Amino acid sequence: MDDSGIKKQNWDVKETELFLEILKELDMKKCLDGRKVRNNRLFKVAHRRMTAAGYHRSVDQLKFRWKLLKSAYYKCKREPNSPAPTKIQGWWRYEKTMIAIMESRHPLVGAGVNSERNDEVTEDSDGEASMLHWPQPCPDNTTQNLDLIIKMDPEMDSQLKIGFIGAGNMAFGIAKGILSGSVLPVNVKVSAPSSRNLGRFQELGIAVTHSNIEVVCGSDVVFVSVKPHLVPPVLNEISQHVTDRHIIVSVAAGVTLATLEELLPENSVTIRLMPNLPCVVQEGALLFARGSHAKQEDGALLRSLLHHCGLVEEGPEAWIDIHTGLSGSGVAFVYLFAEALAEGAVKMGMPSALAHSIASQTVLGAGRLLRDSGKHPAQLRSEVCTPGGTTIYGLHTLEQGGVRASTMSAVESATDRARELGRKSAAGSRK
Repeated sequence: MDDSGIKKQNWDVKETELFLEILKELDMKKCLDGRKVRNNRLFKVAHRRMTAAGYHRSVDQLKFRWKLLKSAYYKCKREPNSPAPTKIQGWWRYEKTMIAIMESRHPLVGAGVNSERNDEVTEDSDGEASMLHWPQPCPDNTTQNLDLIIKMDPEMDSQLKIGFIGAGNMAFGIAKGILSGSVLPVNVKVSAPSSRNLGRFQELGIAVTHSNIEVVCGSDVVFVSVKPHLVPPVLNEISQHVTDRHIIVSVAAGVTLATLEELLPENSVTIRLMPNLPCVVQEGALLFARGSHAKQEDGALLRSLLHHCGLVEEGPEAWIDIHTGLSGSGVAFVYLFAEALAEGAVKMGMPSALAHSIASQTVLGAGRLLRDSGKHPAQLRSEVCTPGGTTIYGLHTLEQGGVRASTMSAVESATDRARELGRKSAAGSRK
């Protein structure tokens, strides 16, 4: 491509800063032994993100801009006392980020790899990385290949195939979140025994079927989103079609990883996930635990797929049932409180529709402030209370009604029920 055609289209400061931040975010994920290997796929991801931000550049233009920035960086390294490179307007604005990108150190760099030299040697002029002539192989604990690293980020491989067995609210919420990323509807398929819930998936462009086996055979990641008592028969049905390329993710309450692994072929990769209903509006709280054969990169892939669904965290399996009581069932507890708030206002004379609208906004605003401020709930509560004011009188009444103890007991009861469902599911799988 003619470089002169690229140079004529000037970049502004904000556009360059965004471009560098994108590269900085993506860059070290792809460094296997300290080199800064930037290949064509990486620039394609940067191109998609730039386009989403309103900047319309071609992949070649992004490569050429990076080439200029890198040249300016090396000139400053060779001639530290010379004036800032004239080709890059506002270089001083970018210098710090360029240093962070170019001089960040992977743990293996200290093992004799010269990252500065390799940055120039391994990145071809057209942006395609040359993987030849590496001076030493990666140690055993870093033998991941580039394709695996790329697979961990769905934006780097939008051809990942996703399947759902079950078409309920959780499956729908997760599907909407996944489609908010780079996974295309054509790469998602959902199965359910009836057509009752499949229409809303079709409206998203997702293919539907009544065959669970069809979903498994055409997917890399399979979400098993059925009622707990249906997990054993479903897994027995699909078991012979599960291979080492699959990641099986169960969202069934109470069904343990041990049960999943018992019902599936040996060495199957399993993950237990507990989402909640607000996934439907990408404000969910999701916790997952990896099975004994699921690797760290499998968890990273799932986290990357789900990050548009809301908060995604990993923890030990013992926390999953607690999360079910806290957040899975907790959503209903919040709805009950919102309903009671509104009914209190209706009792005092406010129209019902307005009362419910204000109650929902109150819950939303309080939740966002709690999340975004990072403050403990007790601190925020004390900030609302004034001596002798309305709030402290209302809180006193709530405490007299045992709202705190009742809420704690509700979480405990829901957690115990999740554990009970798990025991029943385990017993059913052994029959």
